[in-house]
Amino acid sequence: MFIDQAKICIKAGSGGNGCNSFFRDNRVKRGKPDGGDGGNGGDVIIKAAKGVQTLLDFQYKRHFKAQRGIHGSSNNRNGKRGELLEILVPFGTVVKDAATGLVLRDLANDETPVIIAKGGKGGKGNSRQREATSGDPGEEKEIALELKLIADIGIIGYPNAGKSTFISKISSAKSKVADYPFTTKRPILGIVRHFGDRVLTFCDMPGLIQGAHEGRGLGDRFLRHIERTRLLLHMVDVSMLERTDPYGDFLSINKELGLYGGKLSEKKKIIAINKIDLPDSKKGIELIKEKVKERVFPISALTGEGIKELLDHIFKVAAAEVGE
Repeated sequence: MFIDQAKICIKAGSGGNGCNSFFRDNRVKRGKPDGGDGGNGGDVIIKAAKGVQTLLDFQYKRHFKAQRGIHGSSNNRNGKRGELLEILVPFGTVVKDAATGLVLRDLANDETPVIIAKGGKGGKGNSRQREATSGDPGEEKEIALELKLIADIGIIGYPNAGKSTFISKISSAKSKVADYPFTTKRPILGIVRHFGDRVLTFCDMPGLIQGAHEGRGLGDRFLRHIERTRLLLHMVDVSMLERTDPYGDFLSINKELGLYGGKLSEKKKIIAINKIDLPDSKKGIELIKEKVKERVFPISALTGEGIKELLDHIFKVAAAEVGE
């Protein structure tokens, strides 16, 4: 199960109390104050880890609490600091304050641990000729976790445009394929090796529909995953069977990218027209080539026709984007 959103409650450890104590032995009934300080509470930190792929674990456990500081004791013994609590999330996770929506950290490719909740300061003992104090409470908050997959190429298009068949053809990724819309319920990552040792990660995005930027068909959640992609592969169905206006579909998807924001509409796009193996596709191909000024790549994800030429171009453009 792929989970890309979660809300969790976190609480840093409270500081330990300072000790109120006076030295005593057989000869001294009430000596000098000797109460030690309490230890600081443990922090809550979040860290991106390579071994974590989804936010699934946070569906079953939503409350996290760091250890409180140990209380001070007599004979000037200070309490130990509470152990910190480390929460591991996938790379690409955006950490937000759930109450305000403020982004606390974007863990796109940073393994540095981030303190999300600070432990309370330990109380002071009376060894300094003053009253002992209690430890401060640790920070407590609800945070929202949003995962944005990190891929080189995001494959976009209407449902049933052939995206799943394409990624299954070019990689070992397993994406369910069927002749009905919304077969793909979650993003699928596929690793593609081409031109020898060059490797790119492709992301098969669930099909978008009109109103996706507003959440229709969970489109706003899917669009979030292509924010980090380097390029977009826009796949258009030209079979003229289920959808009879491929150019209208092309414009509609581009409109949704623009309405979503985040500069998605400005990303470099490569256009593939799919299902050219079907009998009525000739009309769809001519319609797209007539109205779309950009270069288009006719392919059949089912038979493999045109895929090599498309991959050649994708890898050349991707290399140029990073200055290789």
